[in-house]
Amino acid sequence: MRPTTKLALLIAFTATAVFAQSKPSFEVATVKPSAPMDQAAMMAALQHGGKMPFGVDIDNKRAEYRYLDLKTLLTYAYGVKPYQITGPDWMSSTRFDIVAKLPDGSTKDDAPKMLQSLLEERFALRVHRTTAEHPVLALIPGKGGPKLKPSAGTPVPIDESAPLGPGEMRMDGPDGPMRGRVDLTTMSSVLDMGLKGKMAYKMNPATQSFHIDLMMVTMTGFADMMTQLMTQMGGGTGGRQIVDMTEIKGNYDAAVEISMAEMMAMARAGGIDTPGAAGGATGGPATASDPGAGGTSIADALQSMGLKLESRKAMVEQLIVDHIEKTPTEN
Repeated sequence: MRPTTKLALLIAFTATAVFAQSKPSFEVATVKPSAPMDQAAMMAALQHGGKMPFGVDIDNKRAEYRYLDLKTLLTYAYGVKPYQITGPDWMSSTRFDIVAKLPDGSTKDDAPKMLQSLLEERFALRVHRTTAEHPVLALIPGKGGPKLKPSAGTPVPIDESAPLGPGEMRMDGPDGPMRGRVDLTTMSSVLDMGLKGKMAYKMNPATQSFHIDLMMVTMTGFADMMTQLMTQMGGGTGGRQIVDMTEIKGNYDAAVEISMAEMMAMARAGGIDTPGAAGGATGGPATASDPGAGGTSIADALQSMGLKLESRKAMVEQLIVDHIEKTPTEN
């Protein structure tokens, strides 16, 4: 072997070793398939506050990912949205509980890369990123212009050190910490997403609908919320991202009334058994035209705000899953 070839191999080996050492990992972690959703535990958590039996909870010592599918776990690990992930369809089916200990001196900001390491080690995950032109749904002003109410206040970051009150809980989303409050007596809740604004929900049994108030939201945040809502309804966006192209700046308030049938379909699409879903089967997207449904569809709600969705093309970053195993290696 020529000296130059030996030198090239030595450099490549050294670079690979340095990269492997620089990527943080959890000190110890357990990965288990999730048990079926316990409705009693969920209702108790809603009533008393604290931790929910699903979602993400991370601090500087411990990370918990509960009742999450692999596609959702990738959103936390790589900072992307579900519509940006290309991989096997089954990634959205099986759910896992992951409980991990962070090494001493770590912070919660290290958790995403540690989760990457865990998925690589336990599920043999291999991914790469690319950017390509994709069909999107552009959020643009409708005929007559937007009908939005400027917010009187401005959103503030979540104070993670603030104590939790009764019925209040905190959670970690892919975009940062969130706090929520649930009132079972009025069947209402408020979700504070920090700088992205707030969302308040209240069920209206008389009209069989959910009233949703959006407070202090930016148009970019609103587009992200709509993508999540419509995607959860079983492909409401056709797998496309909703992109803010309104060129509207500032924070706004808005209110919509969505049919209860549509909201239940969203929950079933998320894997939660709901009344009326035989055997926990997931239902297709429901609309206001369904028998007994009140409220309206999200598309009609956008129209009432003076906004609309238009099919366009834009450059979208994608996370491509090259390989992943269905079953993790043993703990």
